[in-house]
Amino acid sequence: MTTLPELSGKVALITGASRGIGYGIAEALVARGDRVCITGRNEDALKEAVEALGSERVIGVAGKAHDEAHQAVAVERTMEAFGRVDYLVNNAGTNPVFGPIAELDLNVARKVFETNVVSALGFAQQTWKAWQSENGGAIVNIASVAGLAPSPFIGAYGISKAAMINLTVQLAHEFAPKVRVNAIAPAVVKTKFAAALYEGREAEAAAGYPLGRLGLPSDIGGAAAFLTSQQADWVTGQTLVVDGGKFLNAGVE
Repeated sequence: MTTLPELSGKVALITGASRGIGYGIAEALVARGDRVCITGRNEDALKEAVEALGSERVIGVAGKAHDEAHQAVAVERTMEAFGRVDYLVNNAGTNPVFGPIAELDLNVARKVFETNVVSALGFAQQTWKAWQSENGGAIVNIASVAGLAPSPFIGAYGISKAAMINLTVQLAHEFAPKVRVNAIAPAVVKTKFAAALYEGREAEAAAGYPLGRLGLPSDIGGAAAFLTSQQADWVTGQTLVVDGGKFLNAGVE
C-alpha cells in the first residue's frame, strides 16, 4: 500500500483549527512531521488545541479570520517561529443563519462572505507575499458540497462556498506555477459547527450516504494531507468532493 511521504521540515498555517475539521487537518499534518500554526477566535480553546497537538511543533495565534491585522500577524508569527509557510489551509468559516434566502439579513450575508471568502483571499495574499511567491507551496480551501448544489436553509453559506470554489480556480491560475491551489468540498462532518444538520437524528442523516455514515474530521484531514503532499504535485485548481457518496444522490441536505 502506498503511504504519504514524511514531510518533516514543512510548515502549515491552518485557520479555524482549534476544533472540528481544522483540528483534524492539523492532526494529520503534525502526524506526518509538519510544523503547524493554527488560528481561532477563542484563545483558551486555541491553547488547549496547541497542547493536545504538541506544543513543540505547534503554535496558536488567536484572532478573527476576517481581520486583516490578524491575518498579517498570523503569517508573521508563523515566519518568526518556523522560518517558512509552505502550506495554507483556509478552513475558518461561519454560518450564523438558518432559513430561506428571501428573508436573509444582508448584514448577516456580508458577515458570511467576509469570514468564508474574503478572509481566505486575505490569508492567501499574506502567505504569497511572505514566502510562497519565491519558494512555492500549496493552498487548500475548505469549501462544501453546499457550494455545488442548492442547499435548503443554508443558502448564504452555500453561495459563499461556491465563491470559495471559484476563488480556488482563480488563485490556482494566478499563483501557478509556484503554488498549487485546490479545494475540498465535504458533506456533513460530525463537528459542533454542523451539529444542527444531524444532532438527534444521526442515523436518519447517515442513511442518505452510500457509505453509511457521516464524515469525521480525520476524513478531511487525510484529504488535506494528500493535497499538500508531493503525490499531488500535478494537481491544481481542483475541488475534491469528500462526501461518503452523498453527491451521488440528487440534491444536498
